[in-house]
Amino acid sequence: MKNDLSALLAATRSSLRLRLLLGTLLSIVLAIAVAGWALSGLFREHVTQQFHAELRLHLDYLMSHLYVGGDGRPALSGEQSDPRFEKPYSGLYWQIERTDRREEMLRKLLRSRSLWEVALSVDNIMPADGEVHNHRLTGPGGAMLGAVERVVTVEDEEGRPGGTFLVIVAADERQVAEPVENFSGMLWLFLGLFGLGLSVVAVLQVWIALVPLRRLRLALASVRAGQTPRLVGDFPGEMRPLVEEFNTVLGQNAEVVERARTQAGNLAHALKTPLSVIGNAAQGLPGEAAQLLAAQVEIARRQIDYHLRRSRAAAAVRLPGVRCMVTPVLDGLVRVMQRVYAERAIEFVVPSESTVCFRGEEQDLQEMLGNLLDNAGKWAARTVWVNLAFQGGVVLVTIDDDGPGIDSDARERVLARGERADESVPGSGLGLSIVDDLARLYGGRLVLDDSPRGGLRVRLELPRAE
Repeated sequence: MKNDLSALLAATRSSLRLRLLLGTLLSIVLAIAVAGWALSGLFREHVTQQFHAELRLHLDYLMSHLYVGGDGRPALSGEQSDPRFEKPYSGLYWQIERTDRREEMLRKLLRSRSLWEVALSVDNIMPADGEVHNHRLTGPGGAMLGAVERVVTVEDEEGRPGGTFLVIVAADERQVAEPVENFSGMLWLFLGLFGLGLSVVAVLQVWIALVPLRRLRLALASVRAGQTPRLVGDFPGEMRPLVEEFNTVLGQNAEVVERARTQAGNLAHALKTPLSVIGNAAQGLPGEAAQLLAAQVEIARRQIDYHLRRSRAAAAVRLPGVRCMVTPVLDGLVRVMQRVYAERAIEFVVPSESTVCFRGEEQDLQEMLGNLLDNAGKWAARTVWVNLAFQGGVVLVTIDDDGPGIDSDARERVLARGERADESVPGSGLGLSIVDDLARLYGGRLVLDDSPRGGLRVRLELPRAE
């Protein structure tokens, strides 16, 4: 039980929907409980007042028809005020006793037929003359009765004091309890149904109220997936300032990234010019010094190109809404590779038209696929096979060749920057390293494996845009 309560509290802290529902349902339960208690109490008070009012009405009737005959005995004129007084043990009773002579105090003189042979037992403390006294007493069969009593002085037929009498009217308290119980049962049933209806309405209200938040989440997912560069949608007035502020942040972020990319490009171009001058000057130097200087200039150029590509990719990752189709980029690169390796007659087998979309910049995709196709073309004997697919949010590019492949213990080494599998084949050793770095920047990866075609299989995983 304690664990369930802790889990509920934890879920409430982490869920706005659960907070709203729990708060609303608790308010409904509290309101219904207070309303039920108040209405039931008011109804009980009303029935109790009606009960005593009816008893007083019968009391007034008895007193108005009470007289003392010539023999000094009290009597009633007229008929009974309620037929229940004539039915034995009906639950409604009256009794009149003389109080002015002590020896006759407990002798009952008159009582209703409904009492049959039972006499009502009252306190010895009599109310003052004219005062109405409410109290409870035990009636026939041990039933609890609510009673009203009053002491009245009655004159005889000649106008002389005929005696003082205690008039009592009593009724079974079940006349109060049963209507209250029936009313309370119907009341709680109605309030329960009413509370259930309010709970359903509260659930619908919370669900409808949170629809704009779901639309906001979908809009954010579209930005993250590269479908749009900003939040787009019809949002309520309370959420529009938030959406506008978020779009402003997105715009500022794009501007910062663009400035950084521009500065990186300017720096690269600024460095390339002095390097070109140094390289040209090195060609005029004699001996090994010229070769060493030229080699260092070439290394510096490759490093500049490498880090320029990394900065461009890192900036593209932070820009929302960037996307490109894979098939057009792949087709253009294959046409180039077919011309590059035309002398060796390398065949590139590519898939037909595909709608796979990469969530990133087209230049980076060209850089990655170009390096992989170039590497496969260098080592292939006759054919390079390319396949496109997607799984969930991942683009899968698989490139197989029928070349010699790479030993499993050397695959991690060739992904290191500047490492080459075979020094006899032209290259800088940066191709696979660049692809691996770019893929990681986009949250993807590059995997080298044995190809069923006999050579190397390169599997490139990149984020997919819808």
